[in-house]
Amino acid sequence: MHADQITVSVETAARLIAAQFPEWTGLPLAPVLPGGTVNTVFRLGERFSVRFPLRLEEPEAVGRRLKAEAAAAHELFGHTRFATPEPVAIGEPGQGYPMPWAIQTWLPGTPADRLDPGESVSFALDLADFVREVRAMDTGGRVFQRTGRGGRISDHGAWVHACLERSEGLLDVPLLRGLWERMRELPRTGGPDLMSHGDLIPGNLLVRDGRLAGVLDVGGLGPADPALDLVCAWHLLEEGPRHAFRKALDSDTPEWERGRAWAFEQALGLVWYYEHSNPTMSRIGRRTLRRITEAAQ
Repeated sequence: MHADQITVSVETAARLIAAQFPEWTGLPLAPVLPGGTVNTVFRLGERFSVRFPLRLEEPEAVGRRLKAEAAAAHELFGHTRFATPEPVAIGEPGQGYPMPWAIQTWLPGTPADRLDPGESVSFALDLADFVREVRAMDTGGRVFQRTGRGGRISDHGAWVHACLERSEGLLDVPLLRGLWERMRELPRTGGPDLMSHGDLIPGNLLVRDGRLAGVLDVGGLGPADPALDLVCAWHLLEEGPRHAFRKALDSDTPEWERGRAWAFEQALGLVWYYEHSNPTMSRIGRRTLRRITEAAQ
């Protein structure tokens, strides 16, 4: 999927675990397929998942990020009624793998990119509960200070224009360009930054018996535009459940429109970047854009 991607075999993962965490040697180890876009993931026994960053980076930078992600997971754990992973350990480079890696608890459920809950009002209301519970967490005086989504929508103009250029022949670029011109200047209104998961896409949401069973990839937890987590409404929900989700959160028009803009910015990149390397992600992007354009008509 990425030019700088590193392949991690089951054998390499097993050797790393045996060398650094011998207490878990011999537990069944199997790749989680299809794999993620950020980590190669293995299931270790019944209780753990092992995550190896996919893209080659400086080990020190990866180690700092994994520690920050573990701190975010600790901060979120127990603040919602939905299961979230607990950090267990951080491993060191070795056995030919050049970066730190992480072990978390395993959460049961099927990712929503494999079990589509888009027509379920019950799932939509679960999503609203999760967003509400995360928003209720104390920011501790922190504000958004990252470079990704969650600050000002207008800061992402260069990325969106690059995506539009790369989407010629894939999408209705003139239509999408017109939508972006209206979205990019949406004002930030309302209250302060609130706590946000930051990446509520289908692959990070677990479904069981038609309900939200758990939430993955919680390392991006932090203060942000409250509209950021509304991306899940467009990535996951069709019109009826999406309306129920909005009503449950009492989302006003400015916030709702910003949430749609954040979803647009993310989905546009998914389509072209993963067109050949991860068709599922590319289709998710197309579906999100379809929902957004239909709502704008």
